[in-house]
Amino acid sequence: MDYLPLFHRLQEQSVLLVGGGEVALRKARLLAQAGARVNVVTLELHPQLGQLLEETGGSCQLRGWQPGDCKGHVLVVAATEDHQLNTAIAAEAKALGLPVNVVDTPELCSVIFPAIVDRSPLMVAVSSGGRAPVLARLVRAKIETVLPAGYGKLAGLGQKYREAVKQRFADLQQRRVFWEETFQGPVAEQVFAGNLAQAEQMVQDKLQGKPAAVEGEVYLVGAGPGDPDLLTFKALRLMQQADVVLYDRLVAPEIVEMCRRDADRIYVGKAASNHSLPQDKINQKLVELAREGKRVLRLKGGDPFIFGRGGEEIEELAQHGVPFQVVPGITSASGCSCYSGIPLTHRDYAQSVRFVTGHPKDGNLNLPWSELVSTTQTVVFYMGLGTLPDIARQLMANGRAPATPVAVIERGTTTQQRVILGTLSDIHQRIVEEKVESPSLIIVGEVVALKERLAWFGDENR
Repeated sequence: MDYLPLFHRLQEQSVLLVGGGEVALRKARLLAQAGARVNVVTLELHPQLGQLLEETGGSCQLRGWQPGDCKGHVLVVAATEDHQLNTAIAAEAKALGLPVNVVDTPELCSVIFPAIVDRSPLMVAVSSGGRAPVLARLVRAKIETVLPAGYGKLAGLGQKYREAVKQRFADLQQRRVFWEETFQGPVAEQVFAGNLAQAEQMVQDKLQGKPAAVEGEVYLVGAGPGDPDLLTFKALRLMQQADVVLYDRLVAPEIVEMCRRDADRIYVGKAASNHSLPQDKINQKLVELAREGKRVLRLKGGDPFIFGRGGEEIEELAQHGVPFQVVPGITSASGCSCYSGIPLTHRDYAQSVRFVTGHPKDGNLNLPWSELVSTTQTVVFYMGLGTLPDIARQLMANGRAPATPVAVIERGTTTQQRVILGTLSDIHQRIVEEKVESPSLIIVGEVVALKERLAWFGDENR
């Protein structure tokens, strides 16, 4: 072990920073975030560094470094491009017994700056000892993905009740078990969901020895349009802790496989006129499973609140007093348009966008067609593949030009993505020729013409 990891308390402490460029600015930001008073010595000062010093109570002397400048500080940072000068600064700091960091010169350092994951008061530091700083940053990025932002609040909760737990449990092992259960169980989940009052009440109940109520919860999670990399951090965390998973036909198999391995999986997919489980039965199933004390993941393609019937499901949960969380996902319109190179809005082509379902509840396309024919508006039809001939006919009948560009995106954002281009007058013939299948999304508007120039994802560019 080349370095002993330590955390340095710098609040209201004076730190000397020699240098005034971009590198010095980055160091100064970190030091200021830690509460240090940053004193800069430099011949030239970066404007943003000057502003930072003014905002945080630091100071600057516009001159070269002089022997004796290190005195009166608790930490010295050399961030100049002059190796000889940096060596002299490091030598003086070490002679005074002060920790010193010389940017990009590990052999002159007695301390180094790690890559930091900040979940204050919880902090995680990653270092390669100066040998591979890019690798340290990549490791930090991986840690960022598995530590929810709420960990800071969870640590704060631990601090608040630390003394109370000590008084309640004299034995160290009992305290350890208490905190392990707290930080990994329902209390933690309430903190992550933003229910701090409920979390505190649960901690107080545990301290008083009250038995925890066996209560399940439902996680209504948007799985996005298909690409697993588009999942949110929160979605992935809940997917990996649920006891049972109810998933749709539109959820990619790769995403289902990312759920907890030992979770029960129930397929509740629906296709046109072919429902494996009717919606009302799905709603009831969610209630039943939660009442059994299970953590239930309702995994839905796209976003649960955009033509995903998520509102109906949580209405049922709310009516029966079942706690739930809703995690948004990237809706198909956004995901498919981006992966196809078709911006939904553009200053020169479309100043608004409208999302419309092509599969209404009663089976009739009673849409406000006169509102959907503006040439400066993009219209996106969900679930409209089967009714595409009617959609095209109604738009043309209400004034949209037959030559209006149309794109049908099949299995958008996945490696099987295809984009079929046409116009209102011929798009149906095109999808028949190409044997397009669901899931597919339809985009109507002048922005479709931009695809030829802006396509970037590996589709067939038809």
